[in-house]
Parts: sequence; structure tokens; C-alpha cells
Amino acid sequence: MDANKTDIIHQLQKEILSIQGFRPGPPCNELDLGLGVINHSFPNDTFPLGAVHEFLCAGAEDAAATGGFIAGLLADLMRSGGASVWISSVRNIFPPALKFFGIEPHRIIFVDMQQEKDVLWAIEEALKCEGLAAVIGELQEISFTGSRRLQIAVEQSRVTGFLIRNHPRKLQSIACVSRWKIRPLPSKLDNGMPGIGFPRWTVDLLKARNGKPGTWQVEWAAGQFRHITSRPMSMPQEQNKKTG
Repeated sequence: MDANKTDIIHQLQKEILSIQGFRPGPPCNELDLGLGVINHSFPNDTFPLGAVHEFLCAGAEDAAATGGFIAGLLADLMRSGGASVWISSVRNIFPPALKFFGIEPHRIIFVDMQQEKDVLWAIEEALKCEGLAAVIGELQEISFTGSRRLQIAVEQSRVTGFLIRNHPRKLQSIACVSRWKIRPLPSKLDNGMPGIGFPRWTVDLLKARNGKPGTWQVEWAAGQFRHITSRPMSMPQEQNKKTG
């Protein structure tokens, strides 16, 4: 295949990914979120920015683990400036704990709503604001139509969105570029020292648009993600049906 055809195919692939909602990071990779080998699960080995990511939580422990993992992502997203918005009807995050991830709590605007339908409306409106680094929304249910509205918003603003779904009753396909499940792992101290170790998680990437699912064990240490182990994830067909 000659060079011209290769260039044309490469450009078509980029345009198709763009139409499907994939937004790679800046050319100079200024916003490398430090995910390491996890990046290989996404097109162009790049975590999709300017897109909406879905996180599933089965209980309070999962919600706490998810909040910590997202805080690690926010640490880099907010490093170059800009505020983030965290919207929920029941706030699960403890703002002072964000300092552990290098985030000053006053740089996150917390919006507490009474009705879940108002949460979804607020998430959509926040995602339209180009000056934000990220928008995090906690809700239980969302329809495909509702998620598509969020994706359309980020395609214009290039803001990155994170949906934390607590105890979802339905796991139908929605218009997010990825679906995650973050589970807590026991912390571990080196050399048998007393105290509490760094937070650790099992990170399950259940679905990735045009990418590959996987499972990894990571911890947050010295202001960055650090991989403990990594292995490819083989998802049973039944689980594929539930999440797809």
C-alpha cells in the first residue's frame, strides 16, 4: 500500500473516531493522566478527553473507591487551571479528602440537588461550559437519550464528564465512551510499618468504544497512579450481555 493510501486511511480512521465521540488529548500530550498501560485500551493509546465516562457502583465501598480514582484523574485535568463541578442528590465525596490527591477543595463547585432529574439537567448544563476542567455527576438511572444529550454537549465544549451511577437498576447501553467499575483493595505498607497505606483499587474497564476491556490493580502514591499488577480481562458472554 503506497504512502498516499495509508495517509487517507489514517485520516478516515481519525474522522470516524471523532464522529463516534472520541476526543484525543492535546498533540503534545500535556494532559497525560498517568494511567500507564491502561491507555493502551483506548484508540491511539490515549484516554478519551472531551467525552463522557460511566462508572458503576454497587455499594458505599465502590462509591468511595470510585471517588478516589476519579480524584486521581482530576488531579491532572485540573493541573493546568480551571475548576470542576461535582453534582449529586446525595454527596458521597468528602471534600477535604481531595487534598490527598493534590486538589484544593475550593476549586471544585459542589452542586446538591433534591431530584435526580434535576441532577441530569445540571450535568448537561455544566458540560456545556467550556471553561471547566471536568464535570462529575452522581445519579442512579439515565436513558440512552439522556446520555446522548451529554455526549453532544461535550462534543461542543470539549469538557470531560464522569458519570457515577450508584445502584443502577438497568445496565443498558448508553452514549458513553467507556464503562468502568472501581473496587477497593486493602492497602499495604512496606517493611511492615504501622499505619494506613496508599489507597489501592481494582480497576475494571468493562467497555471501551473502539478499544479493549481490561482489569488492573493500581494505587495512588507520591501524587500519581502506580500499577501493582495488570492482566487482560476475559469477560464472560453473560457479563457482556448485562453491560452491553
